[in-house]
Amino acid sequence: MGRIAGIARHQFPKAPMETIDRARVTLEGGIAGDFRGAMKGKPHKRQVTLMEAGDWEAAMAELGRSIGWEQRRVNLLVDGLDLPQMPGARLRIGADVMLEVRCECDPCSRMEALAQGLKAALMPDWRGGVCAMVIAPGEIAVGDEIRIET
Repeated sequence: MGRIAGIARHQFPKAPMETIDRARVTLEGGIAGDFRGAMKGKPHKRQVTLMEAGDWEAAMAELGRSIGWEQRRVNLLVDGLDLPQMPGARLRIGADVMLEVRCECDPCSRMEALAQGLKAALMPDWRGGVCAMVIAPGEIAVGDEIRIET
């Protein structure tokens, strides 16, 4: 079992990431206020993105840099839990929210703009995180427990 260490969202493509302490998570829009979570009429494998805090720290150590995790442009930073690297795995956050892992969250070329070599540092072993879809909605907050459901 782990904890949610951070929540972030962005309102439109290429907008700066906003870190928040609490968020509503919906079936229709993922993290409320995050443009990427909207399903737009079809199943969307990337409603909510999650990354392990340890993986970000390892990438930063590898590059000798210190960049805020939200610059990775994922929604949730997870501490103390190895995220499952298997499509279909389910994650419970708090009492209500359930996410289903859909795929690896591949790092994009924007990571190279942050730091040379960052994209490559996020490639091994799903280090860039996972993309998930909302199965059950609810409220989440920094500090909430996150666990793998069987």
